[in-house]
Amino acid sequence: MITSGVVRAAAGNVARRVLFGGLADHRPVPRTLLGQGRARSVFGYHRVVGVGRLGEPVLLVPPLAVPDSCFDLRRGCSVVEHLVTSGRPTYGVEYGEIGFGDRDLGLEHWVEDVLPSAVRTVHEHSGGKPVHLVGWCLGGILAVLAAARMGAGPIASLTVVASPFDFSAIPLLWPVRPLDTLTGQAAFPALYRALGGVPAPLVRRAFQVSALDKHLTKPFAIAANLADRDYLAQIEAVDRFTATMVAYPGRAVAQIYHRFFRANALATGSVTLGGTRIDLTGVTQPTLVIAGREDVIAPPRAARALVDLIPNATFSTAPGGHLGVLTGRAARDSTWPLVDRFHAGLSG
Repeated sequence: MITSGVVRAAAGNVARRVLFGGLADHRPVPRTLLGQGRARSVFGYHRVVGVGRLGEPVLLVPPLAVPDSCFDLRRGCSVVEHLVTSGRPTYGVEYGEIGFGDRDLGLEHWVEDVLPSAVRTVHEHSGGKPVHLVGWCLGGILAVLAAARMGAGPIASLTVVASPFDFSAIPLLWPVRPLDTLTGQAAFPALYRALGGVPAPLVRRAFQVSALDKHLTKPFAIAANLADRDYLAQIEAVDRFTATMVAYPGRAVAQIYHRFFRANALATGSVTLGGTRIDLTGVTQPTLVIAGREDVIAPPRAARALVDLIPNATFSTAPGGHLGVLTGRAARDSTWPLVDRFHAGLSG
């Protein structure tokens, strides 16, 4: 039964959307640029007035083609906001726009240059404290590979959220394999060579297709939740985030296609990038692997494969899809506390 209170709430939400352009609070957490390089900007987020600094620094690592706003989606559903209000020294790395001129960049650029440089910047800025990396999706994979290359170093721990390490365990890719064989593995490489990578519009469309059922039913879900302002704000924030995705550089796409998809090298525990072999057994830091129970891009089985490859890893699941497990409304009471307890256990 629809009550008068529900009707008033729905009408208020619609009016606010029409009059003010939206319901979500998109104000980013204030930050300061600390260092830059090719495809690398390192930021330090400002501390909250009246909240003391607690614990060692956290560096947030996004995937390629995705702005670092994945960690700062909206006020009330922001990993960054959660960390800084908890007193954690919080930092982020951003890769910027990727154009045709960046088509030569391979994943080794991020593994051997971008992330090690970002870690050193945070390590120095925090007074020499060890750094905890938190990576989402491909960002988690890059963080693991960088840790394997750097050794013990200044990295204190790894938290890997929604990152697939066994591509054969991703049902979303199963229909692609027969097509890949049929075309002689030529169709997709020809596309990324011609375009210099995967353009931003295709990246956005792929993200939508990965959650096609939700994309198609979204109008009905919105209509059914017109009285729930927090729900509508989350939908709005995700749409805004998806619209800001950028391109993948061509060489990195080739490596993801040949090494991760076709050879499934990550699942073997060893991958070669830029002529250098990287063994995941080189990761000695405590590692927390978190998978979304409804994630179709990095389902639990695909994410859990990392636990069998490195010596000091634990595995947990949390509600949500690929983005939702990181920064969905349920993540506030599931994923984020998992990360908090993991870090607290290391410092205790």
